[in-house]
Amino acid sequence: MFGYVRPALDRLSPEQKEAYQSAYCGLCHALGRRHGWPARLTLQYDFTFLAILLMAGAGEEERVCRRCPVHPLQRPRTCAAGSRMNAAADQSVILTWHKLSDDVDDHGFLTGLPYRLARLLFGRAYRRAALAQPQFDAQVREGLACLRELEEARSPQLDRAADAFAGILACAARAVPREGTRRALEQLLYHVGRWVYLMDAWDDLDDDRKKGRYNPLDARFQRQARENREYLETTATHSLRLTGSAAELLELGEWTPVVENILYIGLPAVQSAVLDGRWKEMRDTRRRPHERSLRSAGRQP
Repeated sequence: MFGYVRPALDRLSPEQKEAYQSAYCGLCHALGRRHGWPARLTLQYDFTFLAILLMAGAGEEERVCRRCPVHPLQRPRTCAAGSRMNAAADQSVILTWHKLSDDVDDHGFLTGLPYRLARLLFGRAYRRAALAQPQFDAQVREGLACLRELEEARSPQLDRAADAFAGILACAARAVPREGTRRALEQLLYHVGRWVYLMDAWDDLDDDRKKGRYNPLDARFQRQARENREYLETTATHSLRLTGSAAELLELGEWTPVVENILYIGLPAVQSAVLDGRWKEMRDTRRRPHERSLRSAGRQP
């Protein structure tokens, strides 16, 4: 994924920050336990949000205390756990491996070597995750194949490309057993995925132009994407509103304030930073929650 789906931690209460940290640390432990140490490198804010939604959708609130492998001398942390956290770990590995495969296809032999090596490193973890989540893996493959066709054709159909990516993320909701919850969660994840795709396209616009790569915004607006910022902002904001509408249909329990913080504060702030060109600098200077205390973590963009 891309790291866009993050909370405004300074707008959460200490208890809510602790809950978010428990999901972040719980996912890290699930990745390491199920897929080995290298899988922990896939840990991202986006996947933490996915884990929270899957746990909330299944009504799963198991907690365990574990030491952080990055800070083994610190006291054990409270970590969210359970079958839905395991599913989120599997899905994280599957998405990361396919993203690496896509990066390999996008680069030549020499420039693609780092991606080839990373894919090789995650190969065993991916095979294990795909065995655990074969339907999700197949759906991700299908969605990425559709995206690849659109890219190769340099399609100007922005909505179709965004739909293909959004559908990939929506498939993650199928790990939730209850039908009504699953349908609402599919809609939420679909519109988050669509929003992420649009943000990433805008964020990569200059790099794609320099390297001659396909960018759906430039294809849609015939290399006049910057001049059509208002359109992008309108459609991206519409997707954010629809995520909120879907969230209202979910029984999120204790995760309600965290999810609302991400959807109503975190994502709009990230969108503003991306569209204004401030995001890359902010992203590169930020550090993950486990690398510093929660008191100073995640200041709002």
